Amino acid sequence: MANRRITYTTRGTCSQLIEVELDENDVIRDVVFIGGCNGNLQGIRQLVVGMKAEDVKQRLDGIRCGYKSTSCPDQLCRAIEQAQKN
Repeated sequence: MANRRITYTTRGTCSQLIEVELDENDVIRDVVFIGGCNGNLQGIRQLVVGMKAEDVKQRLDGIRCGYKSTSCPDQLCRAIEQAQKN
């Protein structure tokens, strides 16, 4: 099975798009955020690349940004879910 790469359009965050690549074992191989807080999002990328998708979802799901009902880490979880369906 080949790697799966998707582009996810975010909702309710400063970032507009998230590109996620999962390998055949659901390990995150790459994450690219378009828009948003560059330094923070580079940090998130460095932390999650190489992790199992389920572990990332368990840690980041439901995180909120200020008054918003979501965040870039939470939207990353939605992107991972979409990639797992493909």
